[in-house]
Amino acid sequence: MKMIYTFLALSLWGWNCFAQGSGNYPDPARFEKAIQQFEESDRQNPPPQGAILCIGSSSMRGWHETLKEDLAPLTVIPRGFGGSTMNDLLHFSDRVVLPYKPRAIVVYEGDNDVAKGVSPEKILETARLFIAKVHGELPKCRIYFLAIKPSIKRWEMWPTMKKANALIEAMCRQDERLTFVDITAPMLNGAGVPKPGIFKQDKLHMNRDGYILWRDVLKPILHMRERAIE
Repeated sequence: MKMIYTFLALSLWGWNCFAQGSGNYPDPARFEKAIQQFEESDRQNPPPQGAILCIGSSSMRGWHETLKEDLAPLTVIPRGFGGSTMNDLLHFSDRVVLPYKPRAIVVYEGDNDVAKGVSPEKILETARLFIAKVHGELPKCRIYFLAIKPSIKRWEMWPTMKKANALIEAMCRQDERLTFVDITAPMLNGAGVPKPGIFKQDKLHMNRDGYILWRDVLKPILHMRERAIE
């Protein structure tokens, strides 16, 4: 079974190399320093295996300070690196995903993908590549995909983000190891637009009130599915 997953991952990797040739995704090497810092931290203080890895772009990075407290008593490993895309997550998964042997992964990516002009279909295919790579090594690992969030700064991109969310949600329904976590509803007001009070001054990144909304959606899901295993 592991050989089948590995073959699928390699096949999809080849497709991804071709897709990258068409443009949109920037070179993941721009995050080399950040990844090296994670690796150095891991050498000095090795994180526990079998924990829940929380990884993704700046919206995940901005949660680092309170993430462990918010999801307690679950054991989590915060690994957000700001500005990243689904493709960056895939590229560095051999270094900041698989070595931890997580039992579950919480992913926040797609926000920057859309901002860089990546299509919802390409985001989906890149997510599939990531899943194949993880399950090639950790076939029982559960993966929770947080929805791409609505924000004031990128509101004109929201229709594209919604399409990407719908594609990822549909994919998750096909595999019991995958879960789509919709954090978008509580971020919108009665008029269906982003609540201004949950964002920082840049109107893109969230303040503590925004993360409380995320916590209140994600925590019950993780506690229901993961606490029994911890």
